[in-house]
Amino acid sequence: MKFTYYGHSAFSVDIKGITLLFDPFISGNGLAEAIQVDELHADYIIISHGHFDHILDAVSIAKRTTATVIANFEITTWFGNQGIANVHTLNPGGKSRFDFGVVRCFLAQHSSSFPDGSYAGVACGFAMATDEGNFYYSGDTGLSLDMQLVPQTTALDFAVLPVGDHLTMGVEEAIQAARLLEADKVIGVHFDTFPQIVIDHQNAVALFLSAGIDLMLLDIGEVIEI
Repeated sequence: MKFTYYGHSAFSVDIKGITLLFDPFISGNGLAEAIQVDELHADYIIISHGHFDHILDAVSIAKRTTATVIANFEITTWFGNQGIANVHTLNPGGKSRFDFGVVRCFLAQHSSSFPDGSYAGVACGFAMATDEGNFYYSGDTGLSLDMQLVPQTTALDFAVLPVGDHLTMGVEEAIQAARLLEADKVIGVHFDTFPQIVIDHQNAVALFLSAGIDLMLLDIGEVIEI
């Protein structure tokens, strides 16, 4: 599968010619100025929670592409109120089959509200089982023992985890999370966007390596096959 990083926690995964776009926050990210939001394609948009730095560009992309938005009940309802007709509600504990594979929703340990401060439901993470590989996106979260439930249903090829600390897990906690998830490859997200979450890349990679885990910190716009 092809993985493209758009900065912060925004990324896309191409599976069998189907594009899954996660947490699109691009136009508000000063580090992602080279990314043209109006040119991004999506067949599905997966939203982990309601904070502005995860949904800022989601409505405009959904309207332009007619992508199906996958998120919890409160978030899909909010998108419906924005005029988005194609939504699929998935709450923690649930699973759904799509043309690219099976998605299971898990609880994330994080707050969640819309930009106006209203309640956006619980924060979520998602395990994706596809013909081209399996992965888990935790969304914004703290370390949780619930993560050990993920590999009971989905054997992971890699995990996408926040590493910026302060607002989510930091590097040390993300290493513990990877162990619970039984994932030996991690793509780090939610780092460097704001001064509070700037990290030492070299040290982070070294700490993961000492734990026997490969950490990838991609450049914005970087595309990899994984």
